[in-house]
Amino acid sequence: MIKNLLNLFFPKVCLSCDNQLEENEKHVCTDCRHALPLADFQNIQHNEVTKILYGRVQLRYASSLLWFSKKGLVQHLLHNLKYKGYEEVGEFLGKWHGEELRNHEGFKSVDVVIPVPLHSKRLRQRGYNQVHKYGKEIANAVDCDFNTEILQKSKATKTQVFKDRIRRWNNDDTLFMVTDYEILKGKHILLVDDIITTGATLETCANALLKIEGVTLSVATMAIAE
Repeated sequence: MIKNLLNLFFPKVCLSCDNQLEENEKHVCTDCRHALPLADFQNIQHNEVTKILYGRVQLRYASSLLWFSKKGLVQHLLHNLKYKGYEEVGEFLGKWHGEELRNHEGFKSVDVVIPVPLHSKRLRQRGYNQVHKYGKEIANAVDCDFNTEILQKSKATKTQVFKDRIRRWNNDDTLFMVTDYEILKGKHILLVDDIITTGATLETCANALLKIEGVTLSVATMAIAE
């Protein structure tokens, strides 16, 4: 009875379309789950992610779960995650993507999942890193470590959404730093982020991680911009 009253006054809505969820639905309604545009890149060796980073980062594997388009379902979903405090979106997408990646032999060889970090100032403002729960669920799925301390953002920067492609490629290569070069020697690292557009952030993070002796690098994102 209490649950029904709560649903009456505070109905749970789909974080993708804002329609009220049915009793058996969680976070995202069934219609949106089927309508979300899957990228399915883990089964394509030379996919759109590898094309974006080609010649810039030496990747072992790359995957994005969904296609991102302006004013689409994925944009609304990620907006709720990043700006409205719905961390459960990251958990939902991490479990989904993790199930896809655990069936791929290459991703099953990952030793540690590392999320793209926020600067400490931005982390205090937002209260959470939107990629953490996503990365944690992927690590659980492929049965590997999850580390939020090795890679740190050393400088605070403004959002890069409106910067042109060339300026973003010229980011300071000291923007991210590795705190321990010994612990990950020879490991297969999976770097995770929310969305890839020009690849500038992933490239800068990758350059920092690839300074570790003997590492190989893969990337996974919740979405890729069309």
